[in-house]
Amino acid sequence: MRRNPYAGSRKSGGFRLEVFTDDELREIHLATLEVLSRTGVFVEDEEALEILAGAGADIDRERRVARLPAHIVEQALRTAPPKVVLCGRAPERDVVLEDGRVGFTNFGEGIQVVDPYTGELHESRKQDVADCTRLIDALDEIDVVERPLGAHDVHPDTAALHNAEAIFSNTTKHATIGPLTGFCARKMIDMAAAIAGGREQLRRRPLLSFLTCPVSPLKLVADCCRIIIEGVRAGIPVNVLSMAMAGGSAPVNLAGTLVEHNAEVLAGITLAQLTAPGAPVIYGSSTTAMDLRFASASVGSPECGMIGAGVACLARYYLLPSWVAGA
Repeated sequence: MRRNPYAGSRKSGGFRLEVFTDDELREIHLATLEVLSRTGVFVEDEEALEILAGAGADIDRERRVARLPAHIVEQALRTAPPKVVLCGRAPERDVVLEDGRVGFTNFGEGIQVVDPYTGELHESRKQDVADCTRLIDALDEIDVVERPLGAHDVHPDTAALHNAEAIFSNTTKHATIGPLTGFCARKMIDMAAAIAGGREQLRRRPLLSFLTCPVSPLKLVADCCRIIIEGVRAGIPVNVLSMAMAGGSAPVNLAGTLVEHNAEVLAGITLAQLTAPGAPVIYGSSTTAMDLRFASASVGSPECGMIGAGVACLARYYLLPSWVAGA
């Protein structure tokens, strides 16, 4: 099992960026609870609405909006585990996610590839997913494999399953994959269970984790709900990752963006914990600012770094492992 060094540990003099005080984090938390309880979140999936309603959420059936009382959200945060082990096919490739530990993964999902032999630029194909995964598997600096590319030479409805097959067949590291749909999530669990030796073996050693994104602002669309529900029921760690854009789908200022981001992630985590209390979840972020000149995401900008640092502070505040996008 791989336990990476702690970031910012006083005994080692590591680097640590504290962008908020504890009081400021509490202000963001309280503002988030107000958004969730008064504005609520759009929840497209019927079973997800029933799960939230059963816990005491106020459901507007016509608008499919769930208003989450503070006690539901805070109870979910208490049942979410502070440590998640991302298991590899080889046990020595296991990675521990917990407060302060820092690990690295590749960015995803690329859509084009420059052929290393011909120099041709083309849409990524399933073989490219496999080749890139083998490269990532060989790099000790990368702890887990996130789907690096998308297979565009297969039917889009099953592309996520082809991605999973290419990744599973070419790494002994833990794999995190966005299933995109509830159907693909179920089939991907079947694939991972076949590799692990059965459902119970997969539950004990989840060699796969799911990544799913709310739609900003404040929407848990049907597939996001299904991925969360299917994942936690099978014991698969689920990374709820917001991709809000400051100045676009979120307020232009840092604090406002973090409140919206936090509300989306906590809504997904609440659904996960109400479905299966104690289920492993990860507090995720690919939130950044919108480049107002081009209406595009400014990944790698100073604002992205500031938001990422703020997100990591929020995850630490909640005692949750975090997954934060960089450049």
